[in-house]
Amino acid sequence: MKIKDWDGVALIIGDGGIGNCIYNYLMTISPNLDVNICGRNLSRQNGIFLDVEDDHSFNAFEKKISLFKKPLRLVINTCGFLHSNLLTPEKRLSHINRSYTIKNFSINAIAPILIAKSIEQFIRPELPFCFASLSARVGSIGDNRLGGWYSYRASKAAQNQFLRTLSIEWRRKYPYSIVSILHPGTCDTKLSKPFHSSVPKHKLFTPAQSAEYLINIISDQTPSDSGKFLSWDRNVIPW
Repeated sequence: MKIKDWDGVALIIGDGGIGNCIYNYLMTISPNLDVNICGRNLSRQNGIFLDVEDDHSFNAFEKKISLFKKPLRLVINTCGFLHSNLLTPEKRLSHINRSYTIKNFSINAIAPILIAKSIEQFIRPELPFCFASLSARVGSIGDNRLGGWYSYRASKAAQNQFLRTLSIEWRRKYPYSIVSILHPGTCDTKLSKPFHSSVPKHKLFTPAQSAEYLINIISDQTPSDSGKFLSWDRNVIPW
Protein backbone atom coordinates (compact mmCIF):
# COMPACT_ATOMS: atom_id res chain seq x y z
CA MET A 1 0.00 0.00 0.00
CA LYS A 2 1.33 3.43 -0.97
CA ILE A 3 1.83 6.20 1.59
CA LYS A 4 -0.90 8.22 -0.09
CA ASP A 5 -3.38 5.53 1.01
CA TRP A 6 -2.14 5.17 4.60
CA ASP A 7 -4.41 6.10 7.48
CA GLY A 8 -2.69 7.13 10.68
CA VAL A 9 -0.08 9.48 12.09
CA ALA A 10 3.16 10.73 10.50
CA LEU A 11 5.93 12.53 12.41
CA ILE A 12 8.52 14.70 10.68
CA ILE A 13 11.49 15.26 12.99
CA GLY A 14 13.21 18.53 12.16
CA ASP A 15 11.63 21.82 11.15
CA GLY A 16 14.24 22.95 8.61
CA GLY A 17 14.00 23.24 4.84
CA ILE A 18 13.62 19.57 3.94
CA GLY A 19 11.45 18.79 6.97
CA ASN A 20 8.94 21.51 6.16
CA CYS A 21 8.80 20.51 2.49
CA ILE A 22 8.20 16.85 3.40
CA TYR A 23 5.39 18.04 5.67
CA ASN A 24 3.83 20.06 2.83
CA TYR A 25 4.18 17.24 0.32
CA LEU A 26 2.61 14.66 2.63
CA MET A 27 -0.26 17.02 3.40
CA THR A 28 -0.91 17.21 -0.36
CA ILE A 29 -0.72 13.51 -1.26
CA SER A 30 -1.87 11.75 1.93
CA PRO A 31 -5.27 13.07 3.06
CA ASN A 32 -5.70 10.34 5.68
CA LEU A 33 -2.36 10.93 7.40
CA ASP A 34 -2.24 13.29 10.36
CA VAL A 35 1.15 14.90 9.73
CA ASN A 36 3.04 16.54 12.61
CA ILE A 37 6.30 18.49 12.58
CA CYS A 38 8.56 17.89 15.58
CA GLY A 39 11.44 20.17 16.55
CA ARG A 40 12.73 23.03 18.67
CA ASN A 41 11.47 26.00 16.63
CA LEU A 42 7.83 25.29 15.95
CA SER A 43 5.66 27.59 13.87
CA ARG A 44 2.80 25.21 13.04
CA GLN A 45 -0.27 24.67 15.20
CA ASN A 46 0.12 20.89 15.20
CA GLY A 47 3.83 20.94 16.04
CA ILE A 48 5.36 18.77 18.75
CA PHE A 49 8.36 20.04 20.69
CA LEU A 50 11.43 17.81 20.58
CA ASP A 51 15.03 18.69 21.32
CA VAL A 52 16.98 15.68 20.04
CA GLU A 53 19.92 16.54 22.33
CA ASP A 54 17.82 16.56 25.52
CA ASP A 55 16.81 13.21 27.05
CA HIS A 56 14.01 14.81 29.08
CA SER A 57 12.51 16.15 25.86
CA PHE A 58 12.10 12.58 24.60
CA ASN A 59 9.95 11.74 27.63
CA ALA A 60 7.51 14.54 26.82
CA PHE A 61 7.65 13.55 23.14
CA GLU A 62 6.53 10.00 23.97
CA LYS A 63 3.63 11.29 26.10
CA LYS A 64 2.41 13.37 23.14
CA ILE A 65 2.51 10.37 20.80
CA SER A 66 0.58 8.25 23.32
CA LEU A 67 -2.37 10.65 22.99
CA PHE A 68 -2.91 10.00 19.28
CA LYS A 69 -6.02 7.97 18.50
CA LYS A 70 -4.68 6.81 15.12
CA PRO A 71 -1.75 4.40 14.73
CA LEU A 72 1.77 5.66 14.08
CA ARG A 73 2.65 4.83 10.45
CA LEU A 74 5.56 7.01 9.36
CA VAL A 75 8.45 8.79 11.10
CA ILE A 76 11.05 10.72 9.10
CA ASN A 77 14.11 12.21 10.80
CA THR A 78 15.54 15.20 8.90
CA CYS A 79 17.75 16.56 11.70
CA GLY A 80 21.42 17.01 10.94
CA PHE A 81 24.46 19.04 11.90
CA LEU A 82 27.39 20.09 9.71
CA HIS A 83 28.48 23.56 10.81
CA SER A 84 27.73 26.57 12.98
CA ASN A 85 29.14 30.07 13.33
CA LEU A 86 32.01 28.67 15.39
CA LEU A 87 32.32 25.06 14.17
CA THR A 88 33.12 24.02 10.60
CA PRO A 89 34.06 20.73 8.88
CA GLU A 90 37.70 19.74 9.22
CA LYS A 91 39.81 19.95 6.07
CA ARG A 92 42.73 18.13 7.67
CA LEU A 93 43.69 16.18 10.79
CA SER A 94 45.03 19.25 12.61
CA HIS A 95 41.53 20.78 12.55
CA ILE A 96 39.90 18.04 14.61
CA ASN A 97 38.63 19.05 18.05
CA ARG A 98 36.54 17.29 20.66
CA SER A 99 33.58 19.69 20.82
CA TYR A 100 32.88 19.61 17.07
CA THR A 101 33.19 15.82 16.96
CA ILE A 102 30.80 15.37 19.89
CA LYS A 103 28.28 17.78 18.36
CA ASN A 104 28.26 15.82 15.09
CA PHE A 105 27.78 12.49 16.82
CA SER A 106 25.11 13.86 19.16
CA ILE A 107 22.82 15.00 16.34
CA ASN A 108 23.83 12.87 13.36
CA ALA A 109 24.34 9.48 15.03
CA ILE A 110 22.86 9.31 18.53
CA ALA A 111 19.66 11.29 17.94
CA PRO A 112 18.26 9.01 15.16
CA ILE A 113 18.60 5.83 17.22
CA LEU A 114 17.07 7.56 20.28
CA ILE A 115 14.13 8.62 18.11
CA ALA A 116 13.71 4.98 17.08
CA LYS A 117 13.83 3.93 20.75
CA SER A 118 11.07 6.43 21.62
CA ILE A 119 8.71 5.45 18.83
CA GLU A 120 9.14 1.66 19.05
CA GLN A 121 6.42 1.22 21.65
CA PHE A 122 3.88 2.77 19.26
CA ILE A 123 4.56 0.51 16.26
CA ARG A 124 1.78 -1.94 15.49
CA PRO A 125 3.24 -5.22 14.20
CA GLU A 126 0.24 -5.91 11.97
CA LEU A 127 0.50 -2.60 10.04
CA PRO A 128 3.02 -1.26 7.51
CA PHE A 129 5.32 1.24 9.18
CA CYS A 130 8.38 3.19 8.05
CA PHE A 131 11.15 4.91 9.97
CA ALA A 132 13.38 6.93 7.63
CA SER A 133 16.40 9.03 8.51
CA LEU A 134 18.53 11.29 6.35
CA SER A 135 22.14 10.27 5.99
CA ALA A 136 24.77 11.53 3.51
CA ARG A 137 26.88 10.01 0.76
CA VAL A 138 30.00 11.30 2.55
CA GLY A 139 29.10 8.87 5.33
CA SER A 140 30.01 6.02 3.01
CA ILE A 141 33.38 4.49 3.90
CA GLY A 142 33.61 2.69 0.56
CA ASP A 143 32.89 5.88 -1.39
CA ASN A 144 35.34 8.11 0.51
CA ARG A 145 37.80 9.35 -2.10
CA LEU A 146 38.37 12.98 -1.06
CA GLY A 147 38.98 12.73 2.69
CA GLY A 148 38.33 15.64 5.05
CA TRP A 149 35.15 16.28 7.01
CA TYR A 150 36.26 13.70 9.58
CA SER A 151 33.52 14.21 12.17
CA TYR A 152 30.60 14.60 9.79
CA ARG A 153 31.63 11.54 7.76
CA ALA A 154 32.17 9.42 10.88
CA SER A 155 28.90 10.47 12.53
CA LYS A 156 26.87 9.63 9.42
CA ALA A 157 28.67 6.29 9.10
CA ALA A 158 27.78 5.61 12.74
CA GLN A 159 24.14 6.45 12.07
CA ASN A 160 24.15 4.03 9.14
CA GLN A 161 25.43 1.22 11.39
CA PHE A 162 22.87 2.01 14.09
CA LEU A 163 19.99 1.91 11.61
CA ARG A 164 21.24 -1.14 9.73
CA THR A 165 21.34 -2.95 13.07
CA LEU A 166 17.88 -1.60 13.94
CA SER A 167 16.45 -2.93 10.67
CA ILE A 168 17.57 -6.46 11.62
CA GLU A 169 15.92 -6.29 15.04
CA TRP A 170 12.69 -4.78 13.75
CA ARG A 171 12.49 -7.35 10.93
CA ARG A 172 11.95 -9.96 13.65
CA LYS A 173 9.59 -7.92 15.81
CA TYR A 174 7.68 -5.90 13.22
CA PRO A 175 7.55 -7.85 9.93
CA TYR A 176 5.85 -5.01 8.03
CA SER A 177 8.30 -2.33 9.13
CA ILE A 178 10.87 -0.60 6.93
CA VAL A 179 13.98 1.27 8.09
CA SER A 180 15.16 3.65 5.36
CA ILE A 181 18.61 5.28 5.33
CA LEU A 182 18.42 8.02 2.69
CA HIS A 183 20.83 10.45 1.04
CA PRO A 184 18.74 13.43 -0.16
CA GLY A 185 21.40 14.83 -2.52
CA THR A 186 22.90 18.26 -2.03
CA CYS A 187 19.98 20.47 -1.11
CA ASP A 188 19.74 24.26 -1.02
CA THR A 189 19.36 24.55 2.76
CA LYS A 190 21.23 26.25 5.60
CA LEU A 191 23.11 23.03 6.32
CA SER A 192 24.89 22.94 2.94
CA LYS A 193 24.76 26.61 1.93
CA PRO A 194 28.45 27.46 2.64
CA PHE A 195 29.52 24.63 0.31
CA HIS A 196 27.32 25.29 -2.74
CA SER A 197 30.09 26.79 -4.87
CA SER A 198 31.54 23.35 -5.60
CA VAL A 199 28.19 21.80 -6.57
CA PRO A 200 27.05 21.83 -10.24
CA LYS A 201 23.73 23.67 -10.62
CA HIS A 202 21.92 20.59 -11.93
CA LYS A 203 22.94 18.69 -8.79
CA LEU A 204 21.78 21.32 -6.30
CA PHE A 205 18.18 20.49 -5.42
CA THR A 206 15.51 22.66 -3.87
CA PRO A 207 14.11 21.32 -0.58
CA ALA A 208 10.83 20.61 -2.39
CA GLN A 209 12.62 18.47 -5.00
CA SER A 210 14.44 16.46 -2.34
CA ALA A 211 11.23 16.00 -0.35
CA GLU A 212 9.42 14.55 -3.35
CA TYR A 213 12.33 12.23 -4.23
CA LEU A 214 12.50 10.92 -0.67
CA ILE A 215 8.77 10.35 -0.19
CA ASN A 216 8.51 8.55 -3.53
CA ILE A 217 11.36 6.21 -2.51
CA ILE A 218 9.74 5.47 0.84
CA SER A 219 6.37 4.90 -0.80
CA ASP A 220 7.77 2.30 -3.20
CA GLN A 221 9.74 0.34 -0.61
CA THR A 222 8.74 -3.02 0.82
CA PRO A 223 9.98 -4.75 4.00
CA SER A 224 12.64 -6.53 1.92
CA ASP A 225 14.23 -3.09 1.33
CA SER A 226 14.60 -2.37 5.05
CA GLY A 227 18.12 -1.38 6.10
CA LYS A 228 19.33 -0.26 2.67
CA PHE A 229 21.42 2.91 2.24
CA LEU A 230 19.89 4.65 -0.77
CA SER A 231 20.54 7.83 -2.72
CA TRP A 232 17.84 10.22 -3.91
CA ASP A 233 18.05 8.51 -7.34
CA ARG A 234 17.33 5.11 -5.72
CA ASN A 235 20.88 3.81 -6.23
CA VAL A 236 22.36 1.75 -3.40
CA ILE A 237 25.32 3.53 -1.75
CA PRO A 238 28.20 1.34 -0.48
CA TRP A 239 28.68 1.24 3.27
